[in-house]
Amino acid sequence: MKMGSSSTKTTPVEQTDTLHGLADVWKVIVLNDPVNLMSYVVMVFRKVFGYGEDKARKHMLEVHEQGRSVLWAGPRERAEAYAFTLQNWQLTTVLEKDETN
Repeated sequence: MKMGSSSTKTTPVEQTDTLHGLADVWKVIVLNDPVNLMSYVVMVFRKVFGYGEDKARKHMLEVHEQGRSVLWAGPRERAEAYAFTLQNWQLTTVLEKDETN
């Protein structure tokens, strides 16, 4: 019995991160600023996100005391829309990729 060497060629599969990039979770973060009144920030959170008074106040206090608050997390396009809306209300807003996933 003759044992021959069998060689199998594998071709690397090229992967792109396009689909993964769209599926990533992005956080909408409001930063503290010395300009906006606390009551104004609460009102904006209620209007933009539909938060109740208590939840809006909780996030406003996080911004005030900790310098930032994560208001929402989800797909990038929606996060960008929320950030744009908050910036139009004159709130300092940034997006951050959620690295916990």
